Amino acid sequence: MHTNRISPARKIILSLAAALTLALLAGCETVTLTNLTPTSVPENPSQIYTFTLRVTPHTHTVVAASIQPHLVVDGQNFDMKRSALGEGLYEFEYQLPAGRDDVAYYFLVTYNIETTNTTGPAEAYTEVAHVKLARRYVLSLEVNRGPVGARVSVLGRGFSPQDVVYFSGVPARTVCESPNALSFFVPPLEAGKNYKVALNGAPGYTPVGEFHIDPSTVNVSPTSLTLRTGARQTLTFTIPNPAPPGGSLLDIATDVPESVIMPEVIVPQGQTSVTINVDGGKPGTGSLFLKGFGAGEISVPVSVTAK
Repeated sequence: MHTNRISPARKIILSLAAALTLALLAGCETVTLTNLTPTSVPENPSQIYTFTLRVTPHTHTVVAASIQPHLVVDGQNFDMKRSALGEGLYEFEYQLPAGRDDVAYYFLVTYNIETTNTTGPAEAYTEVAHVKLARRYVLSLEVNRGPVGARVSVLGRGFSPQDVVYFSGVPARTVCESPNALSFFVPPLEAGKNYKVALNGAPGYTPVGEFHIDPSTVNVSPTSLTLRTGARQTLTFTIPNPAPPGGSLLDIATDVPESVIMPEVIVPQGQTSVTINVDGGKPGTGSLFLKGFGAGEISVPVSVTAK
């Protein structure tokens, strides 16, 4: 009986075939890589951001203990650690270099494939992805309802003096205290309705939420003004409930702006009334108007005569 012996050259060919088989297995999606990192993240003072990957084996030939994910950023390779959030999840906390607001990266996963005759290495990787820093973002409104004139804060970061809050397209008086502090006064719109609130500025239009305007009333004393040019009279405004934090703005308009000289009217925080001085300007007859209160508008007749 004649027995064929395997030559050294044939052994090399068989080894290469086995390696090729492992490579083909790796190319047949033996694992699935799912990038769970958001494409945009809020900027934080420490400049450390978490990259997250899920690795899902699809065949028993993958040696689970051999799976090692890597984060590749700017040519640097970082080993990722298992996450406590769930099975198959891996994380790496990367500190972004100063001055950067965008980072390109991809995930590389190395692992072993075990077949009947051999065990060999394999790898899989994701496409290049980007993370952008959101230096400006809006989280929510401090409250979602209140009367006309109430001062309401917007929670977020990256605000600027150019930002304006809109109620269903109507601009509200907006105050930017700092990049992290923005507030607005509820505009004089019809009460008992919900309005879509948005922030508009240089970075663009950002939806914030919905706000319900509650009905309210204002009493004005006296109910009319009669002045001479250069004379002064006091006017008192009273609201039914103490003004909220930041005060309550009474947005007053007039059809005789050259005849009436008066300051901005804000009921102080915790108070129910405010008294202001009204000075007579050029002779004229008209009214002061407060919208959004009572039946929709309050009118105070004004008459200014010459000295």
